[in-house]
Amino acid sequence: MLGSFARADHPDINSVPPDLVIPKVTSVAPAPGKRVFYRLPGDPATVPEMVLYLPTDWSPEKKFPVIVEFAGNGNYRNAYGDVSTGRPEGSQLGYGLSGGAGAIWVCLPFLNEEGDSLANTWWGNHPDRRPEATVAFAKRAVPAICERFSGDPERVILCGFSRGAIACNAIGLHDNEIAKLWRGFFCYSHYDGVLERWPFAGADRASALTRLLRLSGRPQFICQEISVEGTRDYLQSIGVKGDFKFAETGFRNHNDGWMLRPSSARAAAREWLRRVISRDGRLE
Repeated sequence: MLGSFARADHPDINSVPPDLVIPKVTSVAPAPGKRVFYRLPGDPATVPEMVLYLPTDWSPEKKFPVIVEFAGNGNYRNAYGDVSTGRPEGSQLGYGLSGGAGAIWVCLPFLNEEGDSLANTWWGNHPDRRPEATVAFAKRAVPAICERFSGDPERVILCGFSRGAIACNAIGLHDNEIAKLWRGFFCYSHYDGVLERWPFAGADRASALTRLLRLSGRPQFICQEISVEGTRDYLQSIGVKGDFKFAETGFRNHNDGWMLRPSSARAAAREWLRRVISRDGRLE
């Protein structure tokens, strides 16, 4: 897992009771308000499942925005009790953004190089950590979900925590084809290119800049548990202008569960989402 920037003088996430409870993931058929394991029709059983949530107000008669999420690295636990399993079913950002209504939420797996196994840490295979299988899966999955479940391909948001935040650019802007899928990006805790020590192919700043240029002015919400200044400074240093919204969660925790609790940061994130996906400021 990636390092936390936590400080003891910031409140712990457990000091604020959650006002949202994510439905347990099951293996039933997709339905409104249900969170289910889902495999694309025709995919063999060797392909890892994604996790799909249809909002409580879902109906095939209207188009819904889609929140696509990537998880943090697995095998992580810190001194504050923050845990990341690395699995799609452990993700929490998308549910916090929508509150369970108004948007489809799908959590995609990171894949090994062969595309037939879950990558619990990073993506691809050690040592190169090539992203092509994960990129190819996302290119298939997002249009298929939109077509099958009335998702609006013009209003797809990519979000991620820690490893997943880095993946917003490292995977989501890997090439011109996948970059076209997204209307906006929500990056919580870390950002592609800020550090060059991550163990994947193309982690250097020159490669990260090539990816970032594919953003083409689309909005990004960039947040961190304590200070987001490192990412702000990085973007200023490379001279990329964009529609960037910066925020700090205010909690000490390296934990995407902050989005299940009321806070000024969550309110700002939801306001950002409304602006990005709708002209009239509402989740439609």
